[in-house]
Amino acid sequence: MTLPLRTARFASLGDTYYSAVRVQPLRAARWAAFSPGTAALLGLDMAQLASDEALHLCNGVVASSVTPLAMVYSGHQFGSYNPRLGDGRAMLLGEIGHAGRVHEIQLKGAGMTPYSRQGDGRAVLRSSIREFLCSEAMHGLGIPTTRALALIASEEPVYREQVETGAMVLRVSPSHIRFGSFEYFFYTRQHDALQQLADFVIEHHYPEALRHENRYAAFLQAVVTRTARLMAHWQAAGFAHGVMNTDNMSILGETFDYGPFGFLDDYNPQFICNHSDYNGRYAYDQQPSIGLWNCNALAHALSPLVPVETLREILHSYQPTIEQQYLQLMRAKLGLHTAQAADNALIGQLLGLLQQSAVDYTIFFRRLCDFVADAPNPGLRDLFVDREGFDRWSNQYSIRLAAEQSRDGERSTRMKQANPKYILRNYLAQQAIDKAQREQDFSEVNNLLRVLQDPFAEHPEQEHYAAFPPDWGKRLEISCSS
Repeated sequence: MTLPLRTARFASLGDTYYSAVRVQPLRAARWAAFSPGTAALLGLDMAQLASDEALHLCNGVVASSVTPLAMVYSGHQFGSYNPRLGDGRAMLLGEIGHAGRVHEIQLKGAGMTPYSRQGDGRAVLRSSIREFLCSEAMHGLGIPTTRALALIASEEPVYREQVETGAMVLRVSPSHIRFGSFEYFFYTRQHDALQQLADFVIEHHYPEALRHENRYAAFLQAVVTRTARLMAHWQAAGFAHGVMNTDNMSILGETFDYGPFGFLDDYNPQFICNHSDYNGRYAYDQQPSIGLWNCNALAHALSPLVPVETLREILHSYQPTIEQQYLQLMRAKLGLHTAQAADNALIGQLLGLLQQSAVDYTIFFRRLCDFVADAPNPGLRDLFVDREGFDRWSNQYSIRLAAEQSRDGERSTRMKQANPKYILRNYLAQQAIDKAQREQDFSEVNNLLRVLQDPFAEHPEQEHYAAFPPDWGKRLEISCSS
């Protein structure tokens, strides 16, 4: 076995928490793409990862010393409780330890499990490419996320709205436990199992909670804080997750379970990236409140371990945490290194102008990096229909910069580390998918990967990835079907 893989520590909890499963091989499986950054995180060299032996391991020829697992959980889906979910098309293959850290390797699309319900346990190539690229793109942006180690393509037929080909993503995280894992044991009244799960997570992922009088309260507080900060990162980056069900919320505060996600093109707070979200529950501007709703659901699940008044106090910390983190991120995007009371209004006025003129969110902020105080700035001004409105805001911004003696050149360098030039727009992902599906050519996937892993750099040879999206690219509909 070329990968230093061992059975995941999660197996020590016992089969109340999972079912042992077998990987069901994909027909004519082959490596399609790798993430060198994730390989380095695991201490793997590319030759070791890209070997036939590693492919066989991931495609079903599993060593007798490794036990793949499918985790059981439940969750609130679009606000309604579903009592039994679980890994229906994912399997925890094992874990790898490196440099004092342990990461789980999960196969997404590896076949049926006891939790597949009416599904086939497979993932299609298009959704696998999207998850592979966005996992690494989010890491490049500095946003907490699961990672993607590799993409496996195949000739396996998978039946959705039409016949597609199956694929697998090797997903990497210190833990794949979710809010819904705790909900399952709470609602089935297995409170001893709930406590055992909490103890496991605290021991391996939140050991600092052991120093507190109530370790479970400290654990929840840390999760609520991480979740609030994650929501702030999503909002500042213009990212919409699309399916913020509690079973898609990582207990580590990572971006988790990429489905119908999307980055903003034109700034539209009501942006809905999932065409199955008919009521806009998970619209871009609803994400902060849904983050709190999900934390409430987790707190309710932990109520056998934490007094109700303590739960309320912890949940009350969510709003000030997300507001503080969001303001900090937006000040960095504006190149401000001090805090002033009027900053919230300055940011709000700008976002209102962006919405009114349907200005591209990422392109605007990247161009703002080259803003010259008390100058016309035509490259920015011409983005707006209401140019006079922009002029008024620009004047306020110039005054604000002068108040902290900001220098254009220094600020520009700093801002270009906070405002990416490249994001994974839906149309870019679709172009890579089309080439892979039609021609079995993954060069566009790998080209995008290289740019998105370093999205703040200029990459002059890849300028076309930073262009305004075509009209058709703004109208793509993304569904949960994968």
